[in-house]
Amino acid sequence: MRYPLRTHFHLEVRMKDEIKGKADELKGKLTGDKKEEWKGKAEQEADKMRRGARDIRDDAKDTANDMDEEARRRDREAETVREKKSW
Repeated sequence: MRYPLRTHFHLEVRMKDEIKGKADELKGKLTGDKKEEWKGKAEQEADKMRRGARDIRDDAKDTANDMDEEARRRDREAETVREKKSW
């Protein structure tokens, strides 16, 4: 389960990084500075990698939490079954 605040924060940060990289690339194109242009492209690619890693991390956390909740639910069900048996 994703948390809206965490997702919103990530979108906000992602947009900032993406815009900065695009601005650097455009600045390089307008001034004819290849170094600045490539710097902007590199920032954009690095941002894509960061976002991918962040998404993988968040998905892993969500899956672990779901598995933990499922294990707790099964433990509660097992306790209920043990309590019902009156041997």
